[in-house]
This record gives sequence, C-alpha cells and structure tokens, in this order.
Amino acid sequence: MARRRGGAAASPAVVGAVSVMALVYYSTVFVFLDHWLGLGTTAGAAHAAAFSLAVAACFFSFLCAAASDPGSVPVAFSPDAEDPQRQGLKSRYCDKCCMYKPPRSHHCKVCKRCVLKMDHHCVWINNCVGYANYKSYIICVLNAATGSLYSFVVFLFDLFLTDHEFDILYVKIIHVLVGVLLFFLSLTIGSLLCWHIYLICHNMTTIEYREATRAKWLAQKSGQKYRHRFDLGMGKNIQMIMGPNILCWLCPTATGHLKDGTEFQITNN
Repeated sequence: MARRRGGAAASPAVVGAVSVMALVYYSTVFVFLDHWLGLGTTAGAAHAAAFSLAVAACFFSFLCAAASDPGSVPVAFSPDAEDPQRQGLKSRYCDKCCMYKPPRSHHCKVCKRCVLKMDHHCVWINNCVGYANYKSYIICVLNAATGSLYSFVVFLFDLFLTDHEFDILYVKIIHVLVGVLLFFLSLTIGSLLCWHIYLICHNMTTIEYREATRAKWLAQKSGQKYRHRFDLGMGKNIQMIMGPNILCWLCPTATGHLKDGTEFQITNN
C-alpha cells in the first residue's frame, strides 16, 4: 500500500469522524449493551467483543483509506505508449498539472493533482478516493454501515426491553440525541454502501455515472442500447476492485491485484 504524498492531515472532518466512532462505540458497549445484557454476562461479553472487532476493522480501513495514496499518474506515463485498439480511449491533457492523464483519471481541485480512476474527494478522510485506495474505502463504508445498524438495534433492544429513569431530564435527552444520531448514521451510511455496491457491480465511478447518465439518454433517444464501456460483468467487476481471492476481500491491505491504474479493459459490446 503506497503512502499518501505529504502524509495524512488531521482536518476537522477527520477528527469529527473519529470522534463519532468513539462516541458510538462507548455508548453502544458501556451504556446500552451494559444496561441491556450486562457486560459481565456471556451474551453481553460476546456482543461487546463482536462489536469491538467491527469498530477496530472500521478504524483500520479508515486509516488505510486516509493515509494511502489514491493513485498518482506515473511520471513516465506517455500517450505514445498507449494501444488505442485495446484501450478504446484517448488520454487527455491536464492544463493544471501540465501533463497527460490516463483514461478515467481526473483532476482534483482540493488535492490539486490528477488522480487515477478518481471517484470523488471525501472530506471525512481528507483524501481523494481513487484507484489505489477505493478498496479500503469501500471496506470502511461496509464496516461503518454494519456497525451503525448493529448499534441502532442494540439501542432499540435496550430502549424497549429494559426500564429507564426517563423522569430524569438528562437521561431522556441523551437517549433522544443518541437515538437520532444512530438512526441517521444507519440510514446515510447504509445508503452510501448501497450506492457504491451498485457502482462496483457496474465497474463505474461516481464521476463516470454522471457522464453515463447523459450518454444513456442520448443512446435511448437514438434507439440504441447503452452499456458502460468498462462493464465486464458483475463477477469480473467485483474482482477488479476486491481482488480474485474472496478470502481477502475484507482485508484493506490486500491490493496485490492492482496494477499501475493507467490501462483498463473495455467491453466489446
């Protein structure tokens, strides 16, 4: 895993994301789970261990996505080295970087450089999501969505299956605020996960989806069918992101299947 150029900066959004992780973990384990089952019981300890593992995995993948380089255009890259018959695309010249950028690459205004297969710039990791760190990003989103939903379910079980002193104002306020936060996290991160699963299955980035929307409309208008040129089928699309070994899909550092990010196979349709 290539380290990010210049290091990972701790922006307010990054500090906020880590703080939310810590708040959700503490409230789930030491407040709701302890009150519902008790951490001293076998069931309580098992739930606490499982949730701790999920949060640790989420935090590790978060660090990988934030600290790793999303994909820099190789210095030796030249459009003369391309095979137009295989690529089906031409390189474009970036006026800001004063260099050619490979297909699927885009210039990030925040990072002020071109990123290979750029998906978007994520403020929560203070880094671009691109060719080299997309796997760790999607694993982080998966773990965050799972953890948020799990925490919300624990909150509901504790709320409805145990007695609370809601006559005390601060107890009522804490439960309302945390409940709203967990519901919001479960809904937003879950929706984000579903969105990126769709993109992975179609071998598409967020930027390419916006471009494909217009291309699809133009194709339908002329009575043709549209298919994304990089869509090689669901199975192969997933393997290109997660890797050929299914046992390594949830490991954010298992990126040996990635190449230099300048060439991509296209569909024949």
